[in-house]
Amino acid sequence: MPIPYRFWSVIKLEYPTGTPFCNKSQNGNPQLRSQEMCNRKNKGITLIELLIVVIILGVLAAIAVPRMSTSAHNAKKYACYTNIDILNSQLEMYAADGDGSYPAALSDLTADANYFPDGAPVCPFDSAAYPDTLTDDDRVDASSHSH
Repeated sequence: MPIPYRFWSVIKLEYPTGTPFCNKSQNGNPQLRSQEMCNRKNKGITLIELLIVVIILGVLAAIAVPRMSTSAHNAKKYACYTNIDILNSQLEMYAADGDGSYPAALSDLTADANYFPDGAPVCPFDSAAYPDTLTDDDRVDASSHSH
């Protein structure tokens, strides 16, 4: 975009002599150009410009990819904790619905379609079922299923 003459006159600058202004635009005002741009006939990009763009994109990708993989791992970890919380809340509902006793094993609860109509939750890391044993206080222990 050519720099209008009135811009230069407002800030009290004179047109420099020499190479920065090589061609006049269609309205007669000079255009600010480097000597390289004045001599260049092709308007394409150079190999150096292309390499700089590729390097910048590579640096941005190197920053973004590890963050995304860490986020995916954290999401699976928190989904696993949520599944354990769901199992523990269903254990409490089982005891509240019955005579206050808990099931002997977790599989007794997860097999009941009244508590898990879509099936028992599985670990998001390896799609395996959670350990069948309960702690002494009739809970599913998150430490027994570590990642």
